[in-house]
Amino acid sequence: MIYLLDVSTLIALLWELHVHNERVTCWQNGEELAVCPLTELGFLRISTQPSFGASVAEARKMLRDWKRARKPHFVPCDLDSLDSDEPPGGMQTMDFYLASLAWKHGMRLATLDEGIEHKAVFLIPT
Repeated sequence: MIYLLDVSTLIALLWELHVHNERVTCWQNGEELAVCPLTELGFLRISTQPSFGASVAEARKMLRDWKRARKPHFVPCDLDSLDSDEPPGGMQTMDFYLASLAWKHGMRLATLDEGIEHKAVFLIPT
């Protein structure tokens, strides 16, 4: 199985001081991982916020270095937003888009979020 990482999972994996880094790092060993433009952009956006404090160049380097080392699959965002499964509320539009995108490509969406009720979601074990 290939797992499309959601933004929070990618952040936890690449930021060693993240509270869930060990959880995600232990889980991902031996798994086939994937990213898409939305998860990459989300990582860059959040990594450059004051709570993480990376510059844009630093965040891009972190992502680039990880991609070179780990070689995740790359999934294009080739699903129209209106063709994704409809979320129960507006706060889950991105989650349901990513889950629908993963499902379209025969993947699962790897997440730390226990509140996503979608057939493609895989909750990373504790």
